[in-house]
This record gives sequence, C-alpha cells and structure tokens, in this order.
Amino acid sequence: MISTKQLSYALAVERSLHFKKAAADCNISQSALSTALSELEKQLGLQIFERDNKKVLVTPIGRDILDRARSIISQVNELQQLADNQQLPLSFPITVGVIPTIAPYLLPKLFPLLSTLYPAAQLTIVEEQSHVLVDMVKRGEIDTAVLAMPFPCEGLLSLEFWQEDFYWIALKGEKHTNQTEITSNELIDSRLMLLSEGHCLKDHVLAACNFPQQTANHGFGATSLHTLVQMVLGNLGTTLIPEMALEQLTRQSDQLTAVHLNEPSPHRSLSFIIRPNYTRIACVEALIKVCKQAL
Repeated sequence: MISTKQLSYALAVERSLHFKKAAADCNISQSALSTALSELEKQLGLQIFERDNKKVLVTPIGRDILDRARSIISQVNELQQLADNQQLPLSFPITVGVIPTIAPYLLPKLFPLLSTLYPAAQLTIVEEQSHVLVDMVKRGEIDTAVLAMPFPCEGLLSLEFWQEDFYWIALKGEKHTNQTEITSNELIDSRLMLLSEGHCLKDHVLAACNFPQQTANHGFGATSLHTLVQMVLGNLGTTLIPEMALEQLTRQSDQLTAVHLNEPSPHRSLSFIIRPNYTRIACVEALIKVCKQAL
C-alpha cells in the first residue's frame, strides 16, 4: 500500500530538489527517505525523480503524480482537522505565516496573552514575504498567514482584524517635525527612505501618499523597518512606519520625532488569510480575538 508518509517525503523532495535537505525537513535520515521513495516508485511502476550526485529533477509523469499527492495529503489533513475541531480551539499544532513588517511588533504582544488565554496553544511561526506566504497557504504548507492589505490573494479568504495608519519618522529639528500632522506633499522634499522592492509596505506607503512607484530611495534599499530607523538616526533621511511599530522603533532614542501621516486612512489593514475549505476556522477566529486584545 502506498502511504501518506511516502507521499509527504516525495513532496518534500519536490520543494527542495535535494534529498539531504528534504530528509532534514522530514526529520528522518537521508537513507530512510531514499528507501521510502524507491519503494514508492517501485509500487507505482514509474520514476518520479531523476537523480545523480549533482542534482534532482522531477520527471514529467512525476509532476502529475506529485500534484495528485498534494491533493491527497490535503484531503487527509482535512479529515484530521475535522476531528480536531471537536477539541478546544488552539489545542493542537497550527502553523501561522507572518510578514516581516508585522511579526516583530505583533508577536511580542500576542504570545504572552496567548499563553494566558490558551496555555495549550502550539503555534509555529513562519516569517516570509507576502507572496511566499500566499503560495504556502494555497499549497497547504501552512494553516494561515497574517498579511497587510491590500494584497492579491486570489482563491483565498481574507479575515480582517486590525487597521492602522502610518507615521513619519525624522530627527528632531528637521523641517515639519514641529507639526502633529504631515501631508504627502510635505514629504516630497523630506529625503524619504522606503523598504526595498518586494515588501508590500513600500507599496502601501506609495499608495497612501499617492506617490509614483519609481519614488527614489536615495540609494538605500533596506529590508527592515529597524534598519530604516537606524538610517534616520544617522541623518540619512526620513521614513514612514506603521503605528504598531511606533513604540518599539522610536523608544530607542529621544532624537526621533513621529508625525501622523495626514492622508485618507486607514493606511493599511491586517488580515488572516485561509483556504476556502479550511476546517480549523475556529482556531483562526480565536487568534483574531487574541490579536485584537493584544493590539
């Protein structure tokens, strides 16, 4: 009989195209994984992978087999989730994806409260960019993900739980720092620095300010809000950050000033995304309640 474990091993190899990495991901030895896959190919009477000492390739028929294996694993997981739903929410493992511009600011507030309200909760966090998390949710590799909206999530359900605005961060004494509000027109000459391409926060900032996509970054392409704020402290320019990061990023120095962005708000919203047929909706609803309370 073909086992779901064999199918899971095959899908792990497909993801990494590397037997050693796949074995590590599955917490088994490389020889055990190779034996299981050889037995699977023998049972099917066909070759799923071409492999030598340098590379692993998926055969044409192997791609069809792996697509069907993914569907089978998803259906088996749904059966387990149906049974799990009879238990208390969050009383079993759940994997949650979170983007880098949310994770460092939401999770420190979330986990202490979660441990109090749901001491049996078993959350695994995956931090990745939005497009990666959307793909992982669609493929069933993670249960859900927290994204900043708007972001394209075709085929998935989006459950909003928070809205927030942006704040302009600059050194005290800079032009406009004596204001409580700042407009996008006033930001044009502020040496504004944004995150590098691929971070949805950059798109949200440009949309909120109605700036063109090619807005200059003054030679910098930071990959984190923390780095942007350090650049501000180094008098290299100014930046915009979301409200949830305000306290954590500005308390490090009394040289910084935060001014609210006076443009139509909310400037971004936070949502959990799930598959339409996801059966652990009670878990996500419980997480939403805790997130709202934490924020």
